[in-house]
Amino acid sequence: MTDASGAPHQPQTVRAQARTLMALGLPLIGSHLAQIAIVTTDTLMLGWYGVLPLAAVSLASPIFFAILVLGSGFAWAVMPMVASSAAVGDDRQVRRTTRMGLWLSVLFGIVATPFFFFFEEGFLAIGQEAEVSALAGDYMAVIGFALTPALIVMLMRSYLSALELTRAILLVTVATAVLNAFLNYVLIFGNLGAPELGVVGAGIASVIVNLASMVCLILYAMWKTPQYDLFRNLHRPDGEAIAAVYRLGWPIGLTSIAETGLFAASSVIMGWVGTVALAAHGIALQIASITFMVHVGLSQAVTVRVGRAFGRSDRVSVRRVSLAGLCLSLIAVVLTITLFLSLPELLVGAFIDPDDPARAAILVTGAALLAVAALFQAVDAAQVMALGMLRGVQDTRVPMIVAAVSYWAVGVPASYALGIHPALGPVGVWLGLTVGLALAGVLLQRRFWTGHAA
Repeated sequence: MTDASGAPHQPQTVRAQARTLMALGLPLIGSHLAQIAIVTTDTLMLGWYGVLPLAAVSLASPIFFAILVLGSGFAWAVMPMVASSAAVGDDRQVRRTTRMGLWLSVLFGIVATPFFFFFEEGFLAIGQEAEVSALAGDYMAVIGFALTPALIVMLMRSYLSALELTRAILLVTVATAVLNAFLNYVLIFGNLGAPELGVVGAGIASVIVNLASMVCLILYAMWKTPQYDLFRNLHRPDGEAIAAVYRLGWPIGLTSIAETGLFAASSVIMGWVGTVALAAHGIALQIASITFMVHVGLSQAVTVRVGRAFGRSDRVSVRRVSLAGLCLSLIAVVLTITLFLSLPELLVGAFIDPDDPARAAILVTGAALLAVAALFQAVDAAQVMALGMLRGVQDTRVPMIVAAVSYWAVGVPASYALGIHPALGPVGVWLGLTVGLALAGVLLQRRFWTGHAA
């Protein structure tokens, strides 16, 4: 085995692979935490603004992100493909893959954006309260304009991650998170002479932040990787490359929406339980999402390193990278479980105005949900790490089927059945999520270790 320069390649030990993953993964984890901080800031500030706006965004945000992750499958496909091409020094293929990934991402954004103007009617049709539906519809009508720039951001992050240029991703994401907090302060509450816009202000802030992030990452990629001449002949279609990205990307998009849609469906079910339950669910889900970003960042680092090993046909490194990633993820799971079980009321209380009359009820429900979240962190980590490994070896179609069955044929019905049980209520919804995630984790890990790492 040789690397791109022709020098012999020696597989690293598991410990050495863990160090390499940490060097690559820590900036990715940090960038994901900064990214989720943008949504957390929306939730936190809207929680201070009022329970009704918080419930509306708790309903709308998971649906926006479900659409985003469906379209981001092409961006995710770019990551292992670019990593494999870069590992063998194929600069032309790096450029072709990225350019056609951009084409597909933009096309998806253009087609999907008009649908964001009709969500209020959709929320009413599925039985959500009228006031919540109106505010959630207003939010979606604005944040829809963030979809295309957000997809381009996802693509550029995948491209730079595949080339192991992750520090810039972290810096840009942190800067835009700070910008988002400032814009929320101004636009939600009407500070510094701006109009008080509430949920619409949060949506406007998200649009501006995604545009700024897109511009920064594109400029950095052009400056840092001139050898790929990334945007040369951008207007020209490339049938072979676009077909390759599409074949790998559409199953990733459907897999991602199967998982994200599971949480969006849980928000809808929670809305049937009640406004307080929905607000508590939004807070607990936000907290769990923050810790989950550790595993997402590690999973992406594993995808890149496995993708490079796969490009070199280095099966030993494929196994060692994956084992190292699982060990790091397990450490993070133990720390998260300890945090959720030790400080639930402190974590939930940070999102609620101390003077809100519903604070006590939300605290009780949110703390109970975090106790369940401590359980499903382990199975959620197992499934996302398995997906990262499988994407590294460019296996996406069977994982898509596994995800669809686990999340929708098992997870959603279980959430509904347990959620409407009077003795369980909101906790039952989250226990159903755990069942779906556990099944996915077991099946996907089995596929990787018995099929690709045997």
